[in-house]
Amino acid sequence: MPDPRPHRIHAVAPPQETPLKQRLGAATLLWSIGPVRKAVVLICLALLWEGYARWQDNPLLFPTLTETLQAWVAGVLNGRILMATWYSIQVLLQGYLAGMLFAALFTAFASATRIGSDFLETLTAMFNPLPSIALLPLAMIWFGLGEGSIVFVLIHAVLWAVALNTHAGFRSVSPTWRMVGQNYGLSPLAYVLRILIPGAFPSILTGLKIGWAFAWRTLIAAELVFGASSGQGGLGWYIFQHKNMLDVPNVFAGLLTVILFGLLVENLIFNTIEKKTVVRWGMQS
Repeated sequence: MPDPRPHRIHAVAPPQETPLKQRLGAATLLWSIGPVRKAVVLICLALLWEGYARWQDNPLLFPTLTETLQAWVAGVLNGRILMATWYSIQVLLQGYLAGMLFAALFTAFASATRIGSDFLETLTAMFNPLPSIALLPLAMIWFGLGEGSIVFVLIHAVLWAVALNTHAGFRSVSPTWRMVGQNYGLSPLAYVLRILIPGAFPSILTGLKIGWAFAWRTLIAAELVFGASSGQGGLGWYIFQHKNMLDVPNVFAGLLTVILFGLLVENLIFNTIEKKTVVRWGMQS
């Protein structure tokens, strides 16, 4: 016969996580954070640099990371690296902004007419494969030994990448978006600002990134070839000077500054813009 007494239900306690599982869970959580993964990659590269340089044991060919950092800190403290970096940034901004302006004009012409589209595609096919640094001798003949020559090659480096990506982005905007803008009776300017630019912004941002990368490396290469202007020189000239003096740690310190500035722009400027726009709009994961 069944027991008439009510059965007691005993609560089962959840299993306790072991310290090992807790540490693994915390490590997994940390690894899921993008900046942490990037920091781990940078630390691994730094260890490889230090290990290889110590194994080679030839400071004239490959200084250690420690020696490079010492030279970099000394260059920052005496102001030479900071002055060279600031000079390069000033020239870079002139060329980059001018290149963006010309790219906007070319893209507007290409988006307005069929002949403009053919014109942009033809010029891009002609000049985009041409290395910007190859135009420096010609620029020096046209504009002389001044910043104008470097700004000219920077415009060439920025113009075609930004114009081509922007034009491609405008052409890829969904027809549904276009019809919505037309149905709302937007003015031409409002149509561009509210429909075309948001719809094409992933391509525009890609063009800006590519243009920035082209401009930055073109600037450093041009300064290596061009030298100083009006008694001032940028990071390329800083690297060139210390190469002539066989001061290899300072050469690597200049290269490290170029890399650090590139990482800074990519992670603090472009990634922030990307998160505030295309990721927030659901156009990119």
